[in-house]
Amino acid sequence: MATFTKLKSGSWRVQVRRKGKYVNESFLRRRDAEEWALDIERRIDRGESPTKRVRRDAKTFGDLVRLHRDDLRDVGRQIGRSKSASLVFLERRLGTCKLGGLDRERLIQFGRDRAKEGAGPVTLGIDLGYIKTILSHAAAVHGVQVSMEPIDLARIALGRLGLVGKGTERDRRPTQDEIDRIIASFDNNPRQHIPVGRIVRFAIATAMRQDEISRIRWEDFDPAEKMLLIRDRKDPRKKSGNNQRIPLLTIRDYDPCAIIEEQRSISRTSEGRIFPYNGKSVGTAFRRQCRELKIEDLHFHDLRHEGTSRLFEAGFSIEQVALVTGHKDWKMLRRYTHLRPEALHGISVIRAA
Repeated sequence: MATFTKLKSGSWRVQVRRKGKYVNESFLRRRDAEEWALDIERRIDRGESPTKRVRRDAKTFGDLVRLHRDDLRDVGRQIGRSKSASLVFLERRLGTCKLGGLDRERLIQFGRDRAKEGAGPVTLGIDLGYIKTILSHAAAVHGVQVSMEPIDLARIALGRLGLVGKGTERDRRPTQDEIDRIIASFDNNPRQHIPVGRIVRFAIATAMRQDEISRIRWEDFDPAEKMLLIRDRKDPRKKSGNNQRIPLLTIRDYDPCAIIEEQRSISRTSEGRIFPYNGKSVGTAFRRQCRELKIEDLHFHDLRHEGTSRLFEAGFSIEQVALVTGHKDWKMLRRYTHLRPEALHGISVIRAA
């Protein structure tokens, strides 16, 4: 049975559910939608696989983006927020480009335009990576006749121009004076309803990401064992189900267990999230406070760098630090670690003891 829905754009969305099969498509005219739905129903009745129109008639890059998105949805694979935003952007910028017109010159011009708009080498590299993913998916899964050579040549050209490349690793670590000033400014502000000062201390103590802190629940905290369960931790190779139990360690005066108990005394609950605040609001407040204190070039994510570096300075090994930060190997962990030379004195004392 076919269901027709008129969208805000004026197009028609048709959904066909028949004999356990489901397929959907969008059309500018209802008449085209009705003809397509009838054809699909006949195909299903004949025992044929219901082929979506875009798979047969893909002519633009936008068709391939939608095909890629639909295919992932059909197999139950969830698209992350970052990739989803990138696909929307690429569809908007290159969606009307004919497949034959997506050549080396067009892709190089796309890169130049992105650079003029302020996109850095890493961002542009990610854009090109998604373009290649979409093209290769269409070629491998659906036999769409597209070549990978233009995107490969465009990447080489943009790399030679310095528009594509590896990002500069941040080595910004806040001084203890900066940390103390930030925490004090939040704690002494009666109008600040979110306990950002407490969250800053917790971020440094655990080396957790901003969104991870806002997601943890009381049921994930084990005070007896001093352990915390982080659900669906970020992993480029695994989008969900990457749960990790981390030890809550006291490093340089920041006790994460004590901080959680402070939060319990405020929230007066043992249900729901420990820090029930919007992560974006925390980040906004942090940036605003840094501006007011004239603390330059400090991001909330730098607190994760700081916490990681403190673990190394306390004498923990790579493998032990990874049990806290969730990094899979030294290569990934290294970019978050910037040790202060003077900290080696403390490590030598620990080893001597």
